[in-house]
Amino acid sequence: MNIFPAIDILGGKAVRLTEGDYNKVKEYSSSPAAVAVSFREAGAKYIHIVDLDGAREGRRINGDAIREAATASSLLAEVGGGIRTLDDVEYYLSRGAERVIIGTAAVKNPDFLRESVRRFGNRIAVGADLKDGLVAVNGWLEKSALTGEEFLRRLAGEGVAAVIITDVGRDGLLRGANVEMYRRLRPAAGGMEMIASGGVTRREEIAALARAGADGAILGKALYEGRLDLRDCLAAAREAENAG
Repeated sequence: MNIFPAIDILGGKAVRLTEGDYNKVKEYSSSPAAVAVSFREAGAKYIHIVDLDGAREGRRINGDAIREAATASSLLAEVGGGIRTLDDVEYYLSRGAERVIIGTAAVKNPDFLRESVRRFGNRIAVGADLKDGLVAVNGWLEKSALTGEEFLRRLAGEGVAAVIITDVGRDGLLRGANVEMYRRLRPAAGGMEMIASGGVTRREEIAALARAGADGAILGKALYEGRLDLRDCLAAAREAENAG
């Protein structure tokens, strides 16, 4: 069970949104790189970084801030938000990212996803952002017609190595993760690494997510608000792995 503390970047600053709403934003730091370093000092091995401006605009915007956070922390970084071209993928992979997350483009441009997987293999992950059971795109601002199950089966068939599944309705609300959703989606995910995102608030949810079939969990607002301690969550993940 891997833990991915998250940094969402908007206007070059580390922020959190509530339910993916750009009108409900709270700034936590003017230095995403400093936040990333603090995660490393707490014992993290991985980090999840999203260009929120890029996700909304459909183009790379906070590339420099993301590069600085990834390289300053030396953590294994997965990076997403506004990645629409092979040039975007290569940009991040050559600037400190361990893997790149394709979101909207995986829905709207399956040929791009297919070529990315062909060229970069397991360094490509896909973000499946679910809103009312349907895949959301363009920074969660609109819903597609794809159900979560349909999308995951498609990704597994394309040879995608990892999928980050976000329950948009839980994100930023500190109400707990939708454990049952991940249990339901695990069969459709097949052999893909499945990472849970959205709403994780309590230590015990990490073990519950592991039992539901999640291979990792992204921690966001609960860390920033002091509801979760990163060191304690890393210990919980080790316990869950040993118990499994």
